[in-house]
Amino acid sequence: MNATTASVGIVSPQRFGCNEPLTLQNGSVLESYELVYETYGTLNADKSNALLICHALSGHHHAAGVHDESDPKPGWWDACIGPGKAIDTDRFFVVSLNNLGGCHGSTGPRSTDPSNGRTYGPHFPNVVVKDWVKTQATLADFLGIKIFAAVVGGSLGGMQALQWAIDYPDRLRACVAIASAAKLSAQNIAFNEIARQAISSDKDFLDGHYFDANKNPDRGLGLARMIGHVTYLSDDGMGSKFGRDVKSGDFDANEAVEFQVESYLNYQGRAFTHYFDANTYLLMTKALDHFDPARESQGDLVAAFAPAQCKFLVLSFSSDWRFSAERSQEIVDALVQARKNVASAVIESEHGHDSFLLPIERYTSALQTFLNQTLSAQTGPSP
Repeated sequence: MNATTASVGIVSPQRFGCNEPLTLQNGSVLESYELVYETYGTLNADKSNALLICHALSGHHHAAGVHDESDPKPGWWDACIGPGKAIDTDRFFVVSLNNLGGCHGSTGPRSTDPSNGRTYGPHFPNVVVKDWVKTQATLADFLGIKIFAAVVGGSLGGMQALQWAIDYPDRLRACVAIASAAKLSAQNIAFNEIARQAISSDKDFLDGHYFDANKNPDRGLGLARMIGHVTYLSDDGMGSKFGRDVKSGDFDANEAVEFQVESYLNYQGRAFTHYFDANTYLLMTKALDHFDPARESQGDLVAAFAPAQCKFLVLSFSSDWRFSAERSQEIVDALVQARKNVASAVIESEHGHDSFLLPIERYTSALQTFLNQTLSAQTGPSP
């Protein structure tokens, strides 16, 4: 089977409901919650081949395959998950979920607050990466998975993978952090705040109560997506893809001119408003800003990684300026000083931060080799 075209096929989302109260890091309590998730591949007899996918800012549970034959749109990481692909579903049982606070079925701002029967909206409690990891571990308990062969994530997902290694060191054998960071830079926090301001200044935001008013801050949310999308690409990549090509209009005929890149960004912004929730966007970007596992060890990242027992793979991309290779190197340096088993690579790519979503050969080869070696070390070589 050709690994570039192989698919896990038609998949169906599943739902996990937890009726045990969840105390969040900020002290807020959710009396119950639900998580939507998908699985790909087959869990082996001793449940040693489970792999957890942690999604990034705008991600969700649908990471691979398709939901219906009439809808050919694949999951967001279909390029890397499937038979023979980097995350090989012939070998791994892959679990992918929509995080708490999400807007694709898991309990979040669009859910009903059982205390008053109204939509949570802006009153949904702030969640942080540690909260997500805690609920992911609860989902693993429900699935009967005691130890993950690997926890894998890109960007915000990579932060979750790192937090797993710290909070549940005996429950994963490998951690893969791709295009990620141990904490955001001031510039990154600034971009997130500009995006949040774009949303909150929309006249239809209504202080976060837009859903109950049957409105949506389309302009603000679309702008936020456009801002983010530009930062996920690179100058060279945008030059190669768009250059100064004109979509419509004529410079010499006194007509309004729209460049191809303008048309692309406007399309991305409009499309985003149809499938993502503004309150969730605020929640997710704040979780990004607040992530800093060294905070509990007085800023010492080496000490923060002390509990970790797993192997690490840290990957970054040469043109990614939003989560630069230098930020990944900070993680690697701290792991080395903490005497952890770590491999790393900087992958050449012109596609910026979005590179982690693409089937770049050196990237997928490094990821597949590391994961397969991790599984083989536990279960022995494949026949």
